Amino acid sequence: MSSNFKYGVGFNNVGSYQASAKPYIKTALTVPASSSDAGTALEVAFPKVTKFITVRNDGSSSENEILLAFASGGLGANKDGNTSENAYIKIAHSASFSADFRVTRLYLMSTDPETPSATVVAGLTQIDASHLTSSWTGDTGVGD
Repeated sequence: MSSNFKYGVGFNNVGSYQASAKPYIKTALTVPASSSDAGTALEVAFPKVTKFITVRNDGSSSENEILLAFASGGLGANKDGNTSENAYIKIAHSASFSADFRVTRLYLMSTDPETPSATVVAGLTQIDASHLTSSWTGDTGVGD
């Protein structure tokens, strides 16, 4: 084997996802009230690329839902205020959403004027977030 070969963590390196993840937990996050401006959404930025994520709606009202998107434009309007695609997941009161997604950020917004709280749990790989600077923004099904 060449002495120039260096094996390390990376975005398309299988071993980076097979290893145990570093825990990441944020509790009591205040989710902003619904708005036509997706720029008001709560952005949760991860320091590393995730192996998995879980978002739980801790709101006190049974009417309250949280929208989860992987780009602010997925919530219905991009940062320029232009209408974008709705590429979000609704999380009902006391429910959660989990998936094995590799992302570096996510966006949360309430569906009504109340501001519920949320918990975000993620497993972080050793891959720096700089390997996925866009966090899939602009891809079909994600949003601008």
